[in-house]
Amino acid sequence: MTLDLTGRVAVVTGASRGIGYFIAKELAAAGAHVIAVARTVGGLEELDDQIKAAGGQATLVPLDLADMAGIDRLGGAIHERWGKLDILVANAGVLGVISPIGHVEAKTFEKVMTINVTSTWRLIRSVDPLLRLSDAGRAIILSSNAAHSARAFWAPYAASKAAVETMMRSWAHETQSLALRVNAADPGATRTAMRAQAVPGEDPETLPHPSEIARRIVPLGSPELRETGLIFQAKHNRFVSYRQPE
Repeated sequence: MTLDLTGRVAVVTGASRGIGYFIAKELAAAGAHVIAVARTVGGLEELDDQIKAAGGQATLVPLDLADMAGIDRLGGAIHERWGKLDILVANAGVLGVISPIGHVEAKTFEKVMTINVTSTWRLIRSVDPLLRLSDAGRAIILSSNAAHSARAFWAPYAASKAAVETMMRSWAHETQSLALRVNAADPGATRTAMRAQAVPGEDPETLPHPSEIARRIVPLGSPELRETGLIFQAKHNRFVSYRQPE
């Protein structure tokens, strides 16, 4: 079945590259007006060109998600222009370093928590009222298997993703009686710059392209979706209520 998001408004953070870039393209191709948020202006402009060339619509928001007041202003601007939000894709994140936990510098740990956790909470706080105004609000929080595997040397990133998954579940429980559906998406190992930074010796051709993963994640924004408070494993194309061993 073809996904129809005509007339719906979607926010995608980290939209200038990787999975976020292709999620934004897929949402626009399905008819949504995409509010694309990222620090990299050049990447946003390239995305805008691609979306417009395919007949879609986008609004570009150059924003560093460490700017908490800027996140607050984003919610206000969406309310003023559209009066609601239908889809949130909280995709932006940073890896930090792969390092023994005792060797992680304080500034690195704090940056990971600021971008991956605090800004996600701030974004949720900013748009939660707008998603409640939609007839079928959908929130997609990008997570990672690292939240559950607790791999050696991945402590800051793993802790940050465990935190956002827990926030997602609490939010889903708070809103389960509403039309709003809230889920996490674990893309799995994907051919992105972050993955190359984390596993530099890996052959990227052995990994799925981010466009393939994006196509699997975008249906979580469908008005027909009924699941909430779950983790969607894009690699296996399935929902789980907890991380199952692989």
